[in-house]
Amino acid sequence: MRIAAFTGSFDPFTIGHDDIVRRALPLFDRIVIGVGYNEHKQYMQPVEERCSLIRSYYKDEPKVQVESYQDLTVDFCQRIGAHFIIKGVRTLKDFEYERDMGDVNRQLSGVETILFLAAPELSHISSSMVRELAHFGKDITEFLPVIKD
Repeated sequence: MRIAAFTGSFDPFTIGHDDIVRRALPLFDRIVIGVGYNEHKQYMQPVEERCSLIRSYYKDEPKVQVESYQDLTVDFCQRIGAHFIIKGVRTLKDFEYERDMGDVNRQLSGVETILFLAAPELSHISSSMVRELAHFGKDITEFLPVIKD
């Protein structure tokens, strides 16, 4: 079974993240969205709320599950049986960071990282930009996936 972990803080989970998941779905039997939590960081939404919201986006997609974690990504991958990590990259800076992390993760555990280039029409969207807009009271719904009824 091909299991991949799509990991991040997802604070918030954006339409860019959703695009990566939907493009990766045909490649894997299961994608586990790992919502990272670091007690030293300040988040817009608590981890339980982020997980619940992401689950609602994929409630009709049996190949997607959502779990939180607070340890190393490779340890999370080992627990869920994932041999792949999915990451999206928007910029050269993202690429360099994810390449380095991918090298370390492969060295530590043998887990391969697969990079998805952001769709050009979504490459300007980041969680930090959406958080900033929300902080200043702007409507951020156009940057978030739609919950299917």
